[in-house]
Amino acid sequence: MLAVFIHTLSPFALEISPGVGIRWYGLAYAIGFLCGYLLLRQLAHSRLIALSVVQVGDLMTYLIAGVVIGGRVGHVCFYEPQLLMSFHGEFPWWGLLDIHKGGMSSHGGIVGCAVAAALFAHRTRIPFLHIADCTAMGAPAGLCLGRLANWVNAELWGNPLPLSMQSNPPWWAVKYPSEVFEPHFSSATLAPLQTLVSPSEPIQDAVYRAAMLHRHDVLTKLEPLLTAYYPSNFFQAVTDGPILFITMAIVWMRPRKPGVISGTFLIAYGAARSVSEQFRQVDDGVLAVGAFTLPTLLSLVMIALGVTLVVWSAKQQRDAIGGWLR
Repeated sequence: MLAVFIHTLSPFALEISPGVGIRWYGLAYAIGFLCGYLLLRQLAHSRLIALSVVQVGDLMTYLIAGVVIGGRVGHVCFYEPQLLMSFHGEFPWWGLLDIHKGGMSSHGGIVGCAVAAALFAHRTRIPFLHIADCTAMGAPAGLCLGRLANWVNAELWGNPLPLSMQSNPPWWAVKYPSEVFEPHFSSATLAPLQTLVSPSEPIQDAVYRAAMLHRHDVLTKLEPLLTAYYPSNFFQAVTDGPILFITMAIVWMRPRKPGVISGTFLIAYGAARSVSEQFRQVDDGVLAVGAFTLPTLLSLVMIALGVTLVVWSAKQQRDAIGGWLR
């Protein structure tokens, strides 16, 4: 038995041919949208929101486009702006559109949802802030599943555990075989595994390939050499999913004026991200102001906007809507 979990998961739920198939990341988005649709559909059926069942389906079409476009554009603008000027000879020819290679920003997705909600509100003449409240209630499932998909893809690593815990890491820590490609991991470090893998390729490639094939003899010798990391994906899956949803559900136990729920979402999500980001590695080359990374700064802006929105909405002369305990 290995001391900790070594990440050897495949990003494919079903791989049809090498590099082609159904990925867990895509399934996570699809299931997240389905969960959001079913929740809003039930609220509409119970007349707890001002949308009909048919309008819920139309809204989801807008939100899907908003999440995909906003999430991708946000990631490129916030984290990889060089992709805006990256063109190549393979479909889809532009780095911005290389969504199949990964790179989606949750903050960008939220902005995209806001734009989509505004467009839908303009078309249906339903108050924008109520559409925003409905959108916020449907978001946690997708945010949670998105983080779990990041985990499957071995993306967004957590911070290393303290040195005092590295020699005997707890069971919930995670180690990544791809660490063998990091600059600090020399070929000499992997010398004890040389006899277990093919000598016809670089030792890093051979060891990584054997690990991903679940070779227990290789994993047993590789595990003590790897660094133990916090499973930050799980931390964020819990805070961005169940905790966020429960917070908004408690607030909406009673009818609320439009904007209060979406403001609560901004506050709770921003606060949760500010905390969970402390366990996640900072992306290379990303803007930071002192100890505040870009995701943390964006989360603080969300909190400020959320507080403003809740206070302003509560003072408006509008009818309260919803309230599942009314």
